[in-house]
Amino acid sequence: MRLPWPLPALLAWGAAWLLHVALQPRLGTLASLLGATGVGVLASLWGRNWWRRALIALGFPLSIALTGAAALPAWAWLLPLAVLLLVYPLNAWRDAPLFPTPRGALRGLDALAPLPPGAAVLDAGCGLGDGLLALRAAYPRARLHGLEWSWPLALLCRLRCPWAHVRRGDIWAAGWGGYQLVYVFQRPESMARAAAKALAEMAPGSWLVSLAFEVPGLAACARLPGFAGQGVWIYRMGAGAAAPRGATKECGASADVTL
Repeated sequence: MRLPWPLPALLAWGAAWLLHVALQPRLGTLASLLGATGVGVLASLWGRNWWRRALIALGFPLSIALTGAAALPAWAWLLPLAVLLLVYPLNAWRDAPLFPTPRGALRGLDALAPLPPGAAVLDAGCGLGDGLLALRAAYPRARLHGLEWSWPLALLCRLRCPWAHVRRGDIWAAGWGGYQLVYVFQRPESMARAAAKALAEMAPGSWLVSLAFEVPGLAACARLPGFAGQGVWIYRMGAGAAAPRGATKECGASADVTL
C-alpha cells in the first residue's frame, strides 16, 4: 500500500507515541521506549527511500528526547540504535538497501527463463518477501527459497511467505549451486561480485536474474522492460547455451569477466 508522503511518517510517529503512552504506566519508561521505537523502526520499512526510512524510524526517539517527555539515563538512548541495527544490520548496508521488488516487475519472466516443475529458485536478499511473491507469480510450481541477513526481516518474510523456505544468512557465503534460478536486486557496486559468484557456483543452463542493473561480464539472454526504464536482466550460465524465444542475445558468459 502506497500512501502520500508524509502520511506514513505521521502514522508511524502517532502509533509509536500511542504505544509509549499505553506501556509506560504498566512496564516503565525503558520498556515503553524500546517498544515504541521498535514500532517506528518496523514502520520505516514503509518508506520508499533511505531518508524517508530514517525519518520514520528516528521520529519517535528524537521527539521524546527534544520534548524531555521522559527522564532517562544517557545509555538508554542506545536502545533505539540497537533496535535499528537489528532490522538494518551493518553487514546488510554493504549490499543493497531494502528496496522491495515492484509488483509485476517479473511478469513474463517464465517465458524467457523457463523452468521445470519443482525447480529450486533463490531470492538472494529477500527482505520482506516482495521478490518471492513476484517469483511465485511467475513460477507457481517452483520450490522457492529466500535468504536474508537481517533476522527480523527474515522472520517477517517467513510469516508473509509461509510457502517459501526462508532462512537467515549471508547471500555471499551461502552456495548458489543448488538452484536453477537465482534472483538478485542489488546495488550496481555489488554486481561484479554477483557475476563472479554465479560463474563459480551455478550449473550450466541455470539462470541469473537481476532487477534494474546489468551483470558485468555476462551476455544477457533477454531483458524485461518496464522497471524505472531499466528492466530485468536475464542471464543463462554456460557458454553457448541456447537462448529462449524472444531473447535479445545468445546466452552464456563472456570470456573477459573481471572477477
